[in-house]
Amino acid sequence: MAGGSATFRWILQMHKDVPKAAKFYSEGLDFTINVCTLRWAELQSGPLKLALLHSPRDKVIENEYSSLLSFTVPDINNSVTKLMALGAELDGPIKYEIYGKVAAVRCIDGHMVGLYEPV
Repeated sequence: MAGGSATFRWILQMHKDVPKAAKFYSEGLDFTINVCTLRWAELQSGPLKLALLHSPRDKVIENEYSSLLSFTVPDINNSVTKLMALGAELDGPIKYEIYGKVAAVRCIDGHMVGLYEPV
């Protein structure tokens, strides 16, 4: 890679239950699961790659912003409904801003997921 710039590889999150987390992103936000084992998963949405790595319960930071993933979604209400059915918690109300709707949810291991629906 001499002379080139660094390229994005993936976002990595630690999870207590990798298959459950993979299902959360796959069914809640339509990610494609490329690999999924008990210890490791690789998911994809367009050019974005998300890697999930198993961590024992006491190693996962709970109730803190250990990472924040932000997604543009076509229908924020539908996305929030699907994610909550999979164990997410809405972190405050859906906000209606001039530029679109925004919401934040905590996924099953406490990671923050931001959602944005443009006007």
